[in-house]
Amino acid sequence: MEQKLKGPQSKYLQTNKKTLVIGSVIATILAITPYLFVLHESVPSEKVWNTFLFTYHSGYFENANTAMWILTGKAVPLLLLFIWFFTNRHWWYHALLVPIFMYMYQIFSLFYEDQNRLDEFQIMYMVPVMAIVIPSIYLIRAKIFNEINTVNKSLEELEDEFKVSPKNFWDKIKQYF
Repeated sequence: MEQKLKGPQSKYLQTNKKTLVIGSVIATILAITPYLFVLHESVPSEKVWNTFLFTYHSGYFENANTAMWILTGKAVPLLLLFIWFFTNRHWWYHALLVPIFMYMYQIFSLFYEDQNRLDEFQIMYMVPVMAIVIPSIYLIRAKIFNEINTVNKSLEELEDEFKVSPKNFWDKIKQYF
């Protein structure tokens, strides 16, 4: 006979199952990243690429394969940065917003700025993000080192105090906005 668990044990098993599923999805995504890097090889070397979902007209590159090669070279690191950002529990994880924003800008400019200046002048658009992220990280770091000098706690204990542990994915998203 199967025995049903009640109370804290049941909640613990549900949490472990959810963690196992999320961990399995993340591990699968990480394992297939080499295949994601070579997805562009299935794109034809033509100016217009027709699929049943969309039609892509390559402007500057004059070759859909080249455009998709550049896209995969930016989208895969962006995916890995998102995974790192949402699974990181250290106090400095907001610093990952800078490269995330940089890759997002490069991807948008790939499709919307059909010109020779791909990846140029992106620092101008990143200044507002860096103006928020860098001082925030510095203030957190200053607070940690101030606590270290005045309290008898280890660096790990202080990092644990600054860790944000939301209960679910939407709580994690809400904490940033």
